[in-house]
Amino acid sequence: MTTATTTFPGLTTGTWTIDPVHSSVGFAVRHLMVSKVRGKFDTFSGRIEVDENGTASVHAEIDVTSIDTNNADRDAHLRSADFFEAERYPTATFTSTAVRADGENYVATGDLTLHGVTRPVELTLEFNGVNPGMGQGPVAGFEATTVISRKDFGISLEMPLEGGGAVVGDKITITLEIEAALQS
Repeated sequence: MTTATTTFPGLTTGTWTIDPVHSSVGFAVRHLMVSKVRGKFDTFSGRIEVDENGTASVHAEIDVTSIDTNNADRDAHLRSADFFEAERYPTATFTSTAVRADGENYVATGDLTLHGVTRPVELTLEFNGVNPGMGQGPVAGFEATTVISRKDFGISLEMPLEGGGAVVGDKITITLEIEAALQS
């Protein structure tokens, strides 16, 4: 993400590290064309670096082996070669390239690498502000969403339904709830 710090009031120079205890990385995908399966990744990390010119950049990593949909059999299938092929591609990454204002929110663009494929993505970003924290230094909050095509990332398993459609949809909604702490 590239922007001036004035775009995010209170986001000062330094490295802001994602706090995984107070953050989440979730997703939703259409199932059987009538409902959605939701899940999350339990292990992820990232940072927002703001330089002395006010330019911010973001880098994040997600351990895809930490997928959790509350169903162990489904999670094992998602880790398999049919989907994430997690033994070969255990990590997804995002590196920002730009951010722009969009009304009261922002659009962050960057490169998402998933399943060994890198594609540009846009995230709708809401900045929730900065808080002095609870004795450990300032924290900043962000919410971001994007919709990607799993097929664009080489996850192309087709499981057609008799009446049309597929068992698993192509469009995946990714939702990030991020709290980041300024490192001293």
